[in-house]
Amino acid sequence: MFALFDEAGKLHAGRILSSAEATHQIELESGRRQKVKAAHVLLTFAQPAPTALLQQATALAADIDLDLAWEFAPDEEFGFAELAALYFDDPPSLVQQAATLLKLHEAPHYFRRAGKGGRFRKAPADQLRQALAAIERKKAVQAQIDAWTAELADGRCPEPVRAQLYRILFKPDKNAPEYKAVVHAARQTHLAPLALLQRAGAITNAYQFHWQRFLFEHFPRGTGFAELPAPPVPQELPLAEGVQAFSIDDSSTTEIDDALSVQGLGSGTVTLGVHIAAPGLAITPDSALDEVARQRLSTVYMPGHKITMLPDAVVQTYTLAEGAPRPAVSLYLTVDENTLEVRASTTRLERVLIAHNLRHDRLDTVVTADWLNEPTRAAEAPAEVAALWPQLAFLWRLAQACKARREAVRGRPETFTRPDYTFQLEGMTGPEPTGEETVVIGTRARGAPLDLIVAEAMILANTHWGQWLAELGVPGIYRSQASLAPGIKVRMGTKPLPHAGIGVPCYAWSTSPLRRYTDLVNQWQIIACARHGTAAALAAPFKPKDAALLAIISAFDAAYTAYGQFQSTMERYWTLRYLRQQGITELQAAYLKDNLVRAETLPLVLTALGTDGLQRGERVRVRLGTIDEVSLEVTGTVVERLGATEPVEGDTLEGEPEEALATPLAVAVQLDEGDDQPPASAAAADPA
Repeated sequence: MFALFDEAGKLHAGRILSSAEATHQIELESGRRQKVKAAHVLLTFAQPAPTALLQQATALAADIDLDLAWEFAPDEEFGFAELAALYFDDPPSLVQQAATLLKLHEAPHYFRRAGKGGRFRKAPADQLRQALAAIERKKAVQAQIDAWTAELADGRCPEPVRAQLYRILFKPDKNAPEYKAVVHAARQTHLAPLALLQRAGAITNAYQFHWQRFLFEHFPRGTGFAELPAPPVPQELPLAEGVQAFSIDDSSTTEIDDALSVQGLGSGTVTLGVHIAAPGLAITPDSALDEVARQRLSTVYMPGHKITMLPDAVVQTYTLAEGAPRPAVSLYLTVDENTLEVRASTTRLERVLIAHNLRHDRLDTVVTADWLNEPTRAAEAPAEVAALWPQLAFLWRLAQACKARREAVRGRPETFTRPDYTFQLEGMTGPEPTGEETVVIGTRARGAPLDLIVAEAMILANTHWGQWLAELGVPGIYRSQASLAPGIKVRMGTKPLPHAGIGVPCYAWSTSPLRRYTDLVNQWQIIACARHGTAAALAAPFKPKDAALLAIISAFDAAYTAYGQFQSTMERYWTLRYLRQQGITELQAAYLKDNLVRAETLPLVLTALGTDGLQRGERVRVRLGTIDEVSLEVTGTVVERLGATEPVEGDTLEGEPEEALATPLAVAVQLDEGDDQPPASAAAADPA
């Protein structure tokens, strides 16, 4: 005797080996034996064999008209044999009953199961119409997916896929037909999704691809600002007496956050003024401008362009531009002119006359260590700089002393073995690059005098203000590093912990409030300290253990990392453009690790073949392979070992990892099963 039974919604048939009151022991065609509850057995029969019955029933089920069967079916609950009797003959044959059961199982939109034992109920008419319409829509969507798949496989990109390019690659909806078409076409052609879309012409401009991808992920509503007026400068601010400050920045800098002043030279006691732009005096927490700044969190930099954190009107009002008094939060440090020890400090809210905006890209070749050490050479510089020789010479001495003291705490000197690279785009015709400009990559020695003067002054300010906040019990945002041991990273938090990479007891970013939101937040706290002294903890915008402060840290850390990665991405793009434009096919490099080499004269890390047996730092000559400006991939082959080695110790000021990894562009399209599941997050390329 044989049985047709239901197991977990699927129909099976087999030989009954034994029967009990409530169960049967049944052997399937495969030879597997299992216990089946008697209530799950729908038909028992002596012949034909189970396989033959299912074959005949399947063939007959294909001919059953579901619309007609639905019309014949009773309105109340019914069994499959009852419907078979109405649709076929009364009584129905075994094959007709089995065919009806199979058809009912495969048409849940027409008939719904009503418990066990092969009982069903037909769907209401309105629900059936909706279900059938949904099926037709699904068929139409699948037909569209198939058509798009064929186009992509043939090397043509359908316009709907092109319109969803960035979403498909980086934040895909796995149920979207455009995404499914790309996945199916990639499988058919055995191409990676990015390569498939490139071949299909979806990406026509590599620069715009990277730029639009970044905007899609971080500025989906565009980079423009709402019409927000710049808050006026507070008129009650006193004018700093006798102070003529000067800033030191690149020529392209518009957000001039900091300036310096020196008074009392020759008296034995010198007053160093560190003057920081003060948008925090006018922008208040939770205001419209604060909302804008908190959304962006930082200025975004890239060669030839930038996206500012604050509207241009605000920047122009509060930047420390030369020629007029500007609102500032000033830190005055009393310094022994001989020992260069800092004896006292005070903070003031005031207006400061900015006498000069010095530009280091014009002065680096003039303001050298030799020039600063020799008074007789002062006149060799432009007049405005020559007049500042005494102040610059003192600041140079102070910077070297501060650096030496930090290095003593740090436990080892800061080494600057590689230059900073600069990117200039020639031939720009609009406010933004197009990607076709000629790029000029220059170098600038790290630790140049003007750089060191500014860096050490800012470290002094960030350290003193961080300690002041802690002394008054006012929370701030700090950067800390537990040690210089490998793998110990710089972290952000609200506790004034030591920063081993810099060699200071605490470090609170406070000197760039026009371009970093953390600095603006710390400036609000510092302003409260300057106004209220020991009662500042009660008046400061952010209180101890404030959850909002922790949220700002988390959001800023994520945004700042993403912006830094994008800057590295664009610098890598322009470096690859430079290789093409200059026709460079070979370059000298130093071996890093894991088949990675770093170019000696360009900001480029790439994978190279033939690195077996090389020691870290060993110099080689590398022949370049194919350059892909979309995936940002370039490979090389070692063609000659040059033998000599170069220093490879990390040389970043804060001890951050300095190796730019040659990571290709990461996309979120996954060629795996289960495309209806949420996609895994795309691993962002981390070239820093």
